[in-house]
Amino acid sequence: MSNASLSPLPSADRTDVAARLRDALLGASFTADGLLELLGAPAYAALSRSETVPALRATRGDTPLELLVRLFLLQQPVRHARVADVLPVDACLESGWLRPAGDGEVAATVDVRPYGGPGGEDWFIVSDLGCAVGGAGGIGHRAEGVVLGVGGASTTLAGITVRAPVAAALDLGTGSGIQALHATRHATHVTATDVNPRALHITALTLALSGTPGADLREGSLFTPVREEERYDLIVSNPPFVISPDARLTYRDGGMGGDDLCRTLVQGAGTRLTEGGFAQFLANWLHVEGEEWTDRLRSWVPSGCDAWIVQREVQDVTQYAELWLRDAGDHREDAARYQARYDAWLDEFEARKVKAVGFGWITLRRTGAAEPSITVEEWPHPVEQPLGETVRAHFDRLDYLRDHDDAALLEASFTLAGEVVQEQVGLPGAEDPEHVVLRQNRGMCRATKVDTVGAGFAGVCDGTMSAGRILDAIAQLVGEDPVLLRDRTPAQIRLLVEQGFLEPAR
Repeated sequence: MSNASLSPLPSADRTDVAARLRDALLGASFTADGLLELLGAPAYAALSRSETVPALRATRGDTPLELLVRLFLLQQPVRHARVADVLPVDACLESGWLRPAGDGEVAATVDVRPYGGPGGEDWFIVSDLGCAVGGAGGIGHRAEGVVLGVGGASTTLAGITVRAPVAAALDLGTGSGIQALHATRHATHVTATDVNPRALHITALTLALSGTPGADLREGSLFTPVREEERYDLIVSNPPFVISPDARLTYRDGGMGGDDLCRTLVQGAGTRLTEGGFAQFLANWLHVEGEEWTDRLRSWVPSGCDAWIVQREVQDVTQYAELWLRDAGDHREDAARYQARYDAWLDEFEARKVKAVGFGWITLRRTGAAEPSITVEEWPHPVEQPLGETVRAHFDRLDYLRDHDDAALLEASFTLAGEVVQEQVGLPGAEDPEHVVLRQNRGMCRATKVDTVGAGFAGVCDGTMSAGRILDAIAQLVGEDPVLLRDRTPAQIRLLVEQGFLEPAR
């Protein structure tokens, strides 16, 4: 399918119509909360799986909200005369939000999905028809240039992004504009780029319909639209990271060999950041035979940047190929054609000696430190979103640990982070536990093993005593040489601080 097969888009210049449409949508409670109340939790959840039947059954009435759900979210034609009581229909027809559908009916030209902002804002994400609920996976969209709505990757990136007030933010590969939308809350100036001009048009619609400031929209790939002298306090990107044997689908296929697109994106970010600025990406990377994946990712980090890279998932090459073939609806094609495509994916991986593909988050922070810190870890366990503050705090702790040698750590005082619990693991009835685990119930929800000294130390950290004095007291209690305890414990304190179990007392 070509771009010509996609529906014409509403005018991005008619912000007056977008404002009137927004008012009408809000007046009918066409919001995230309104949908949940109308549809109920099961039907609302089914939409995220691309299943529309429960929502269709829940909107068989004739209330304004039911009409709007059928029109903009489920793409069902509605009677012109009926919807005229709810929307400025003539203005929407003239500006392209609606089109005549025959027999006295009108239909939407784009998907419009209510989206609740982090501060309770009522926002709307615009996308191509059939792409607002569940993405392309359940619908098999293969049109070149199609623009998707909100998916799991979009909300993941929005949740991990550091939300400090900044002067300038850059959203690379903006798509439907969700990252740019979030950035308008805390950035004075937002720039959004995309290689697909249709995506830039839809981003303008998303921002206008959400009632937020506009963005500086620029066409081009990766950093090409960014001038050499421009610097940003925040760079975010949910790029087309899928590692495929071709570049059939603009919204997901990077068009470079292997994981080169993600590598190029990460390596290019360093010189575009202001001092202390963050760059945050979602990415896929290859697990290649004879190579440590952690070393591969370390080589991506640009000089002058701290990095925190978290691998969230790993799939073998067959799982990975099947996931993205189904995303494009290839499994619904002729069996021989599907098998040929599957073969092509496996041929590509075999040629590159790829055994698996990893997915995760990459965060960079521009630093003036003589020795930047690079943390590459695997954490496939549940976390508590949003994580933006957790990410910011991670890098603050890096600074603290860089500035404090072991002697300074022993002079400092610490507090136990909130909602940390202790678990003792051992055989039932045993006098002493085999080991002690500290577990977080917030943020990354980490768990780490500690010895009895580490557990006792963490338990009494309330910010009133220095680490050294606490260790001296523990040494006296357990009959250990305090000098030896002071020598061996700072490494454990560093780990607990780095992972967020202990916080430096203010």
